[in-house]
Amino acid sequence: MTTPLTDDLATRWKSLDALTRAWLTNAVLESAAAREVPQRSMLVWELRFSEAGRHCRDTEHVARVLLLHAVRPDAADLARLYAHGTAAERGAVLRVLPHLPYLTRGDALPLVEDALRTNDTRLIAAAVGPYAARHLDAHAWRHAVLKCLFTGVPLDEMAELERRANGDDELARMLTDYAAERSAAGRPVPEDLHRALRLATQES
Repeated sequence: MTTPLTDDLATRWKSLDALTRAWLTNAVLESAAAREVPQRSMLVWELRFSEAGRHCRDTEHVARVLLLHAVRPDAADLARLYAHGTAAERGAVLRVLPHLPYLTRGDALPLVEDALRTNDTRLIAAAVGPYAARHLDAHAWRHAVLKCLFTGVPLDEMAELERRANGDDELARMLTDYAAERSAAGRPVPEDLHRALRLATQES
């Protein structure tokens, strides 16, 4: 039985060309084999994760997500990759989170929260996926909506927007205030703000 998440992984795989698929398949097999020698396992798969930019070029983010899904790193591994990674590598860590169902709420939420403190639109877009939709508390999630609006990240990037915004009076108040601030400053109110406000003012 397929789910939206397994469909997402399948779509990512299909987007790769033959050479990239071959490299990724070898990287996954090599990483899995290295787990038989624990002191080498970390080095091998982390090295392949880093090398994806050179081998996969335009689809490096897809390859990294698929590699992480296959390797199934733990929370400490993910935190280390995120802390020392490039923006592209951090984005891959964030995007793989919903594909690792063994992660608990506390395991990776600090990574999402860190990304939302940046103004890097790539990281923000990667952070507001299904993992954030499930685990961010109401206060943090509302501020994630505002962060997207402030930085220009499309709200289509936000997983489960309709469910979480529906009938949220506090979100409606925050959006109304933000719209008033923009209007007072002579700045346009983005259509995404109107969209979120319509959702927030619906009867839940």
